[in-house]
Amino acid sequence: MFVLTVDQRGSRRDVDRVAQLLTEFAHRDLVRPFQRTAGDEVQAVVADPATVVDLALDLVGREHWSIGIGAGPVEEPLPAETRAGRGPAFESARVAVDRAKNAPGRVAVEGSDPDGAADADTALTLVAILVARRTEEGREAVEQMRHGSTQTEAARALGISKQAVSQRLSTAGWHVESAGRRLAERLLRKADT
Repeated sequence: MFVLTVDQRGSRRDVDRVAQLLTEFAHRDLVRPFQRTAGDEVQAVVADPATVVDLALDLVGREHWSIGIGAGPVEEPLPAETRAGRGPAFESARVAVDRAKNAPGRVAVEGSDPDGAADADTALTLVAILVARRTEEGREAVEQMRHGSTQTEAARALGISKQAVSQRLSTAGWHVESAGRRLAERLLRKADT
């Protein structure tokens, strides 16, 4: 099981972004939904490592969040309220979000299996850095591809040539991100065993 503890960066100097996040993530595939735990922090419980990677990288792309991921067991049955959950994954997520505040990519993974968590952390951090450094043009091209478009369809939607889409995807590291996502998913799954 995975627990995500996510903290808004610079919240004292920024608007409260938690309500918007709760609304936008309400329909994701979660065991327990994101719920405000304290001030500018939210927490969710997730079973699927692919969903964890998607959520983490979505948050990295928004540039306002530190993302802590705890891998491991949770006390069951889980309470209805996310913030009432307990167990090693919750504790690991707390440690991870504190570390993420100063980590490259603003994401960190901790877990019951320290080596497995460190491997997942490394893979996810590398992809997070790639996503965080992406230009707006690169984000637009990647978003088209993530929605299942071909490069020709993406070019049409963006009003640019197919060659320009190819260049943007190359500069944005789209193919590397795809492979990195799969690697991070596998390593998260391993860290959860």
